[in-house]
This record gives sequence, C-alpha cells and structure tokens, in this order.
Amino acid sequence: MSKKIICLFDIDGTLTEPRQPIKSNVEKFLLNVLKKEFDIAIVSGSDLEKIKEQLGNEDIFDKYKYIFAENGLVAYKDGKLLPSQTIQSIIGEDSLQDLINFTLKYISELKLPFKRGTFIEFRTGMLNIAPVGRNCTDEERNQFHEYDIENHVRQKFIQALKKEFPNLALMYSIGGQISFDVFPVGWDKTYCLRHIQGYEEIHFFGDKTALGGNDHEIYESDLTIGHRVTGPEDTINQLNVLLTFVKENKKKEQATIR
Repeated sequence: MSKKIICLFDIDGTLTEPRQPIKSNVEKFLLNVLKKEFDIAIVSGSDLEKIKEQLGNEDIFDKYKYIFAENGLVAYKDGKLLPSQTIQSIIGEDSLQDLINFTLKYISELKLPFKRGTFIEFRTGMLNIAPVGRNCTDEERNQFHEYDIENHVRQKFIQALKKEFPNLALMYSIGGQISFDVFPVGWDKTYCLRHIQGYEEIHFFGDKTALGGNDHEIYESDLTIGHRVTGPEDTINQLNVLLTFVKENKKKEQATIR
C-alpha cells in the first residue's frame, strides 16, 4: 500500500517572495499537479488575513486541507476552525504588559535609517515585533533587511528581551525581512503538527530552517521530513523530485503485486 503523504508549506520565501502574492505558475502546480497525489497544507507565523492576501481569499479553504495561521494557534481543517489558545492565557496579563512596555521603550531608543508604523502586532498566540515598523513599503522592507544583515538589529533585540525576561518561558524566532515573533515555548511551527492526523509522512518545506529561523524547529522535528528551499522555483523543483520518487515506488509496488 502506498504511504499517505501530506506536504506542509511555509509561505514567505517558500511559496512566495516575502509578503507578495503567490505566482500563478506556483499555485497551478500545487493545485493541478501536487494535489492529485498528496494533501497540501499551509503553516505561517502570520495571521489569517495576511495569508489570504498572499494565497487568495475565502477560497483558500477549498485549496488546502489545513490552514495554520500563527504557527497553528489559529488552525483550520477543511475550512472548519479548530480549538486554540492565547498568549495572555499562558504568561498572564501583567507579564504581557511588561513585555510590551519594554519592547516599545527599546524601539524608542533605536536609531535606524528610518521608522514607520505598527511596531508590535498582537496576535492570538504571539507578538510580532518589527523594529522598523510593519507599515514600511516593499522598497523600505528590502532596505531594512540589508541593514539588518549588517547590523543584526533583530538578533540584538532578541538578546535584550532574553536578558530582561529570563523567567518567562518564551521563544524568539526571526522570520521574513523586518520582524521576529515572540511566543510561549512549544508554540513554534511544530504546534501545528498536533492537528495533523492520519498521515505516514509529513513533508515540510521552508526557507528559514537555520537555528533562530522560524522554520527551524519544524524542519528538525522527528515528525516531519524537512526540505530546505531557497525560493518558490526551488520548492517546485524539489516537489518534482518527490513526485518522481513516489511514482517510482508505486510502480515497484504494482510490479511486486503482479
């Protein structure tokens, strides 16, 4: 019997360019080629609205078996919302406010090439912190990303938070070009795996798989087969290899049965 397989995808840097909509050739490959062989699912640190902006509106629930927003804290299976928890229910309102106050103070003392609006985005299971502000343009996003590579703004910010709040059981994960996520221990992308049942193989595809990246834990998980990708085209190339491998195994099985 052939194994039941599901392919689970990060979005930014995997299926799309950062914060950009999915290209038609990538979507057509997923829906017209890959979906004929495997179930497909999405996991992102972003909230549901941002996922919809990149992958389509309400019809995303028809396209994908699972949609995992905020690392799976907001989870949908076949379009139905699954139970979830909140960050404030875990660390408490007082600690949450201390964390927010420290973050805002730290950002106020940062000198960057520019700053825009929305420095903290409060989500169901996490805080998304953008030192430069999420309201920057695509050009400014690219500029800050290059600046951050040289000056390690986000990494230094995370170290300051770890030093200030050593007793809070929090994790810090850099993703995308301008921000990082803060969430309770265990609420990284592996959180979504508790919802996936009935598969013999879970193939995860992501680009931020190095230590500190927001794909690292799920890429390294014993529950997944991890695939490190460099962009949408590389994702398609690796999927073609997987499809070929699975089809060859099916032929061998059929030959054995005969």
